[in-house]
Amino acid sequence: MRRIDAILIALGVFLAGGVIYFVFQVLGLDAADAGIWSQVVLVLGLIGWVSTYLIRVFTNDMTYHKQVKDYDDAFFAKQLEKMSPEEIEKLMGDEQ
Repeated sequence: MRRIDAILIALGVFLAGGVIYFVFQVLGLDAADAGIWSQVVLVLGLIGWVSTYLIRVFTNDMTYHKQVKDYDDAFFAKQLEKMSPEEIEKLMGDEQ
């Protein structure tokens, strides 16, 4: 992620908080209650976003893990291509 992306995301969250605050005021809440409920919505959104990140971490569904797996698969496929059929048979026999 580039620095400008992080700045734009932060600005978007800040503006979303203001819009939510305004919507709550239009719905009839006073300024204090609208502020509290807009904070509740933003905190719940933050908790939801963090939970999706944690789920991806614990299930190894991160970009880094995918890149390492792709590299390992390509490396072993290349090693397998270099082996003769006899070496492959021997390797298969050793595993059983």
